[in-house]
Amino acid sequence: MKRIVFLMLAGLMSSTATLAQEDDHARDDHFKGKPSETLEEAVENFSEGNQQLAELLAADELSNEQMGELHMLTYTLENALRKIDEEVDAMAVSLEEVHLGSETLDQERVATNGSDYLEAARTLVE
Repeated sequence: MKRIVFLMLAGLMSSTATLAQEDDHARDDHFKGKPSETLEEAVENFSEGNQQLAELLAADELSNEQMGELHMLTYTLENALRKIDEEVDAMAVSLEEVHLGSETLDQERVATNGSDYLEAARTLVE
């Protein structure tokens, strides 16, 4: 449950990250970070990136090299958050379709959208 709440909060925060990243992407020579093309990839990058960030932040003091690593890592995390945010938005649409389908007893609508929703949800929580 903590993970779901954190991911939802992360989605809200990603809009701020998007603004900052748009500014940084104006500079083509800047580091891009690992891409997150799929939800699975985003969750993996998010998990690994957070572990790396925690390890870096555990140091009493960060060297300039570590600050550089941290800086590059934030791009990977921002990419992951952006993809997770997109996927959570799509999940909300699918879940609403399940809700509306259940009101009208539309079994096909419920089954199709329910399957899409659960596939993405399982990626986030398993």
